[in-house]
Amino acid sequence: MALDQKRARAFGVLYLITFATSIPALALYQPVLDDPVAYIAGYGHDTQILFGALLELFLIIANIGTAVVIVPIVRRQSEEGAIGYVTARLVECTFILVGILCVLGIVTLRQQTAGAAEGTVAYTLAAIKDWTFLLGPGWVVGWGNGLILGYLMYRSGLVPRRAAWLGLIGGSLIIVSGTAVMFTANQPSSALRSLQGIATIPEFLWELFLGIYCMVWGFKRDAPILQVDARGDGPAATTA
Repeated sequence: MALDQKRARAFGVLYLITFATSIPALALYQPVLDDPVAYIAGYGHDTQILFGALLELFLIIANIGTAVVIVPIVRRQSEEGAIGYVTARLVECTFILVGILCVLGIVTLRQQTAGAAEGTVAYTLAAIKDWTFLLGPGWVVGWGNGLILGYLMYRSGLVPRRAAWLGLIGGSLIIVSGTAVMFTANQPSSALRSLQGIATIPEFLWELFLGIYCMVWGFKRDAPILQVDARGDGPAATTA
C-alpha cells in the first residue's frame, strides 16, 4: 500500500503540472493565434512562442505520466479501463504535439522573408492549431479524463465517489459542447462559446480536485483495490 500511495501522490503532482503548463502556454500563443500574418511580418517575439512550445512539451510528459503511474493500480479494477485511459492520454498528446509543430512552423515563417503565400500558410497552420485544441483538450479529454478516469475512480473508490461524478458529468459536457463547436466549423456564436465555457467548469474542477486531493492525501486507504491479501504480497480481489 505504501507504494500505491507514492504513486497516488505522483499522480496528483503530475496533474497539477498539467495546469501549470497548459494555461500559460495558451496565453503565450495568443500573438500567433490572433493574427498569424502580422506575427510573421515581424510584430512578434519568438522567445515567447518558443517558451510556450516548451511548456507544452512538458505538458505532454505530465499527461502521459498521469496515466503511467496509476496503471498498476487501476488495472486491478478494470484492465480495459486502464488501457483505455492510457490510450486516450496518448491520443490527446498527439493532438497537442501537432499543435506545437504548427506554432513552430509559424515561427519559422517569421524568420524568413514574409510574402503573400507565407501569410496564407501561417493562417492555415494557426487554423490547424485551433482544431488540435478543439479535438484534443476540447473533446478527447472528455472521454479520457472525464468518462474513463471518472468511471475507474468511482468504481474503485480511490477518491470520494461524489467527486468522481464531476468527472462523469464534466466529461459528458465537454464531449457534447466540443461536438457542437465542431459542427460550426470551429466558428461558434458568442452564445455557444459561453455555453462551452460553462460546460468545461465541472471537468476543470474534477482535474483540479484530483491533483490536490491525491498530492495531499493520496488515495483513500479503504479502497478495496489497495488492500493486500493475507500474505501481504498482492492486491485483494477487486470490487464487484
